[in-house]
Amino acid sequence: MPDSATLALPPLRGRVQAEAPLAPFTWFRVGGSAQYLVRPADVDDLLLLLRDRPAHLPLTVIGAASNLLVRDGGLRGIVLKLARGFSDIVVEADGIVAGAAALDMTVAEHAAAAGLGGLEFLSGIPGAIGGAVAMNAGAYGAEVKDVLDWAEVATPAGLLRLSAAELGFAYRRSALPEGGVVVRARFRAVPGDMATIAARMQAIRTAREESQPVRARTGGSTFKNPEGHKAWALIDAAGCRGLRQGDAQVSEKHCNFLLNLGAATAADLEGLGETVRARVAAQSGIALEWEIKRIGEPAA
Repeated sequence: MPDSATLALPPLRGRVQAEAPLAPFTWFRVGGSAQYLVRPADVDDLLLLLRDRPAHLPLTVIGAASNLLVRDGGLRGIVLKLARGFSDIVVEADGIVAGAAALDMTVAEHAAAAGLGGLEFLSGIPGAIGGAVAMNAGAYGAEVKDVLDWAEVATPAGLLRLSAAELGFAYRRSALPEGGVVVRARFRAVPGDMATIAARMQAIRTAREESQPVRARTGGSTFKNPEGHKAWALIDAAGCRGLRQGDAQVSEKHCNFLLNLGAATAADLEGLGETVRARVAAQSGIALEWEIKRIGEPAA
């Protein structure tokens, strides 16, 4: 039964939780609570929420939270997380249609099992399809913009189907409509030799495990690569490899990754990131831009 405050929300069929801890959902395992955590049952439920949500409640969308830092004071308003009703994957003759909550790795595996090539790079991207589309995720020489046919986007005015051109992709971003939420996307693929596709995916997995702290509490690449540079190399040159602040550490394995060694707070991680930015700027004159999305309020 919802508390009296949640009665301000539309009558949703999905799950609504007040003051829901968000740390368990994030790869860093840090952060405060959501005023309301909403998991819509399906697209119709989501459209109802977007259309009728109270204007005084801001809306924040989280996906697999693999590239997200939730600050310790949490988030006011509605935190939207797409779950089971948005994770279907349909294999077609020349592509894959995947729900926003489907994991990138899972989509790559479905393509490989069907002998479809061109989507292997998704196996190297932590996270889910909705976030991959929203930020034009990329790895190992390919980006979402290279293979996307269309994405369906829920908006307060209804459901839109937008082409890659209409989504205005650029480096690690897209031009989603105001208040829009990706719910489904279609990716082009090319029939190919299953053994070759499987070998390519295995090579990507091996490269990730050898070069990245994949089993740690981390958030993926912390900073965007500046034009003509690699962020990790700039961080290394500034002497930041292994740098610590509390239980937050710059990874010694790949220094564009921040780690929670166990008891770090979001403030520790963000503070360490800002220290890295300052040292890189002082050493190279280059201002690193955060690739990890930081949301919410600091602890009071």
